[in-house]
Amino acid sequence: MRHVPDTERRARLARRHAVAPAHRVAGPVAATEAMVVLHATEPFGPYLSIAARTEDPGPDDVAAALYTDRTLVRQLAMRRTLFVFPRDLLPAALGSASARVAEQQRRLLVKELVRAGVTEDGEAWLVAAERAVLERLSDGSSMSATRLREEVPELAGRSRAVDGKKWSFATPFAPRVLTLLGARGDLVRTHNDGHWRTSRPTWARMEAWLGEAPEPWPEEKGYAELVRRWLSRFGPGTEADLVWWLGATKGAVRRALGDVGAVEVALDGGRTGYLLPDDLDPEPTVAPWAALLPVLDPTTMGWRDREFYLDPAHTPYLFDSNGNGGSTAWVDGRIVGCWVQDDAGAVEVFLREDVGADARGLLDAEAQRLTRWLDGVVISSVYRSALMKGQPLP
Repeated sequence: MRHVPDTERRARLARRHAVAPAHRVAGPVAATEAMVVLHATEPFGPYLSIAARTEDPGPDDVAAALYTDRTLVRQLAMRRTLFVFPRDLLPAALGSASARVAEQQRRLLVKELVRAGVTEDGEAWLVAAERAVLERLSDGSSMSATRLREEVPELAGRSRAVDGKKWSFATPFAPRVLTLLGARGDLVRTHNDGHWRTSRPTWARMEAWLGEAPEPWPEEKGYAELVRRWLSRFGPGTEADLVWWLGATKGAVRRALGDVGAVEVALDGGRTGYLLPDDLDPEPTVAPWAALLPVLDPTTMGWRDREFYLDPAHTPYLFDSNGNGGSTAWVDGRIVGCWVQDDAGAVEVFLREDVGADARGLLDAEAQRLTRWLDGVVISSVYRSALMKGQPLP
């Protein structure tokens, strides 16, 4: 069995994720393909993930790929997370990961409609609301959730706050209906009615936005394609990594690994990983490099088992209690700290370990580069890590 040491895994990460400066790619689509998909939970996330992996494109170029060329599409998929997808990968997701999320959310929503006293028949209410939304958008228009709620009476209704829960509020069901229709592929998030660092999406029918309705692949074929692309970029990875990344069952992952002919390899620490059968050659080394990645970047979040690039002692400083990664500073394939901005928008790097003068110089150069790219725009995230907040920890 071939052994893939951690040093080689870090070299693969540097080159295949396009994070090492010498291996950056040409544009937003190529940067997205390098990661399979980009996390879009934070609206600015895809912009900064693309900035880290390309030389020239600015925010307008990313927006053009999303809203003009429509070569990139936002889609709810794995782990009920919003991602930016390359357009050609949508059919695989719609038949597998997105379909799984849609089914789960539909069951929950039907129950909550009854619990909130909106209706005695949650399924009938939901079917009528879905039909009304699709009918309203059948003219090819894009509308915000607020406007749809105003114009589609079938969307009326709010959840109930849970007594005694400080953070529980009564919220409209309309956005959840739209989210469900989006997961199913009937609707899609279109233009953003705001700055690229904020989230104010509008919604349209998928076929109107893309000029066609992508045909969902059969479930097993869809999972196999997602696993194939993940292994090509993140491999070697473990079964646990894939179960976590896909938000799927072990059975689905094992079938997909078999469908793509994945080959077992030995990893440091005695674990077993997988590579594609045509990707077993050793990875060349990469020259010293540094990178600054945004909150929830897919390189930070791409594996469940992170020891090969993250010292476990750093985890409470760089991830929140729910496992969400903050901004990260990387040196030669390892996370060594985070970055923040001052009030004027200048990027500053804070380290958890001594990386030496040469590596610090590379990080400072990346901070200057990111400062220029942001051009005075200050990013505010709800997923700030303890180190980003400057909070001391034991």
